[in-house]
Amino acid sequence: MRGGAQGQLMLCADGNLYVVKFQNNAQHVRVLANELLATRLAAQVGLSVPECDVVEVSEWLVENSPEMTVEFGGKRERCKAGLQFGSKFVGGLMPGQVVDYLPEEQLGEVRNLDEFAGMLVIDKWTGNSNGRQAVFERKQRERKYRAWFIDQGYCFHAGEWRFPDAPLRGVYARNRAYADVTGWESFEPWLSKVETMPAEALWQIAEAVPPEWYGGNLTEMEKLMEQLLARRERVRELIVAFRDSDREPFPKWVKKGQVVVPRNLEVAENTLNPKEKWLM
Repeated sequence: MRGGAQGQLMLCADGNLYVVKFQNNAQHVRVLANELLATRLAAQVGLSVPECDVVEVSEWLVENSPEMTVEFGGKRERCKAGLQFGSKFVGGLMPGQVVDYLPEEQLGEVRNLDEFAGMLVIDKWTGNSNGRQAVFERKQRERKYRAWFIDQGYCFHAGEWRFPDAPLRGVYARNRAYADVTGWESFEPWLSKVETMPAEALWQIAEAVPPEWYGGNLTEMEKLMEQLLARRERVRELIVAFRDSDREPFPKWVKKGQVVVPRNLEVAENTLNPKEKWLM
């Protein structure tokens, strides 16, 4: 498959096709953990992401499949056997059409175009340092495409597990995907679900990540989850930074003046929830 992780398209024991990324991919072993974490977080809030799972690849299969290799600097080595990340192939075995690019005029006809705003919430929350990737699926006899959000490997800044936030990181390449955003209501219900996501939900997702995908360092995984929990309160701030960038992604979002509260009326500010604090 295309992409820096050099995934393999594989038919798994459940009868489904999966794009499988291996531990010894050309990016970083943590890319597998990032994929599982961010994809399931997106699914948790109701976004269109492919089902994903842990895929076990046997040593026998690798040894008897000459094409199962990864390339590093012009040199090739066998894919590593063991537990790998698998993302169910969009379109599956059924005939239809799946593309990773649509002309500008067709983007407006994508049936779930509003979900690009929801995926922006996830990308800003998880610190995606890559551009937002999506593929578009249209089944037979359907006129409109559906967007599926793929390739979450560079969330948490790939193998570094940190959050160097920047306004234009983790966003889709074309503004047409965000053209119908009119305000905070356009990010619902996904934004509220992120802001109120219980810690237990995050820990449950983290527990599904095989330890070998992050070097078995449980302290590092715990630190990442604690940072994610804390960053729930920053998602609106990060979206505002993108909104106010020179790219001007939200032409229909009319910015209101910020309400100034006299000092003697500044009461219980810390009791406000994030939605009440952002009045722009």
